Amino acid sequence: MVEGALAELVGACTSGGVLTAWALYLELPPVLIGLLGALPFTAQLVHLPASWFTRRLGGRKAALWTIGLARQSVLPLVCLPLLPLALPLKQGIFLACASVNAALSVAGNNAWTAWMGDMVPGAVRGRYFGRRSALCAFAATCAALTAGLLLDRGSNSAQAGAALCTLTLIASVTGVATTVLLRRQHEPRDATPPRAAPIAEALAPIRDANARGLLAFQIAWSAASGIAAAFYPLHMIGNLRMGFYTATVAAFRMLAAPLWGRAMDRGGARPVLFAGAVGLGLSPALWIFATEARLWPLAIDAALCGVANAGLSLATFSLPLAISRPPARSFYVGAFAAAGGLAAGLGSAAGGSLVKFLPDAWSVAGQALVSAHALFLVGAAARLGAAVLALRVSERPAAEVVQLPQRAQAARAKLSA
Repeated sequence: MVEGALAELVGACTSGGVLTAWALYLELPPVLIGLLGALPFTAQLVHLPASWFTRRLGGRKAALWTIGLARQSVLPLVCLPLLPLALPLKQGIFLACASVNAALSVAGNNAWTAWMGDMVPGAVRGRYFGRRSALCAFAATCAALTAGLLLDRGSNSAQAGAALCTLTLIASVTGVATTVLLRRQHEPRDATPPRAAPIAEALAPIRDANARGLLAFQIAWSAASGIAAAFYPLHMIGNLRMGFYTATVAAFRMLAAPLWGRAMDRGGARPVLFAGAVGLGLSPALWIFATEARLWPLAIDAALCGVANAGLSLATFSLPLAISRPPARSFYVGAFAAAGGLAAGLGSAAGGSLVKFLPDAWSVAGQALVSAHALFLVGAAARLGAAVLALRVSERPAAEVVQLPQRAQAARAKLSA
């Protein structure tokens, strides 16, 4: 849990607003900014080869190598403002570091998830990761605010370069600490021995009917969420001129995650998945009623999104672990993440194309609206359609359900002995 909190500090110093600050500092042209913005989606495809790497080395060893290298891949940027290099070369170095960091981070997430699936028992998985998510959400909020305050001190080019170098150095040092903490975690005694995976294991997520149900939801949900994702911050900043939203979402996510975790351990992940999807599907309707002079609907929406997001994130994290067996677990994680990333990218591209055909100004019951509102409603309808698919998701292979009474009987015999 401490490693997770420190990992959020690394992320706050190397992604999001800090990446945007680097792009502005290095005067990236629009084409390269577009390439940078596409990295979170395209990097998800790394999950597919990363699954083989995880299976070949084992979850723990693969996670230590990929996560350790990912959190040091930004280290060359510390010296970038000081080097007497041409601007295009500096831009190339920055994009190379950002690309390597994104790819290795995805590979590390695949290995770490497979490792944690073996280490954390299914009976307490919801409660443990619920508490961990709450701590990480709090750490992420504090780290992002601190990084933002440091960036605000860069009022000229020299100060901006110094601030960016400092953030990168903090990320690198903290990354070393997280690697040390990860090394203290053990490999479970019953973990599957690492070896080259046969093709049957790699194709398991496609052949498994339980996995196909979750895969269908993941693709539909990611595509639906991507439709309007890029337009929410633009509308929030450009039309509403508000700044409380992200922090409020994080606060409610932090409060709700442990509650969802306990609910998931008691009632399963599928009801949590459905409830979170429906909540996020209803959320865009509140944006219709918000104006610069009337922001209270978005205060309600921030609470709704924080609570719903916490549940959806926990369920989508836990379900691949629940329906997969250890030998093929990395392939399940990789298939869901890669499909979701690709679908989100396609959904975002579709939303950008669709907004051109929507009315620039329209109204409902006397409420003046813009084209972004129409796109929000299209995304909401797509989300609610995807939520229906959550009801078809199965949580556990049938063979595992059969084994549960046998495991319980063996545990009771062991305790009595």
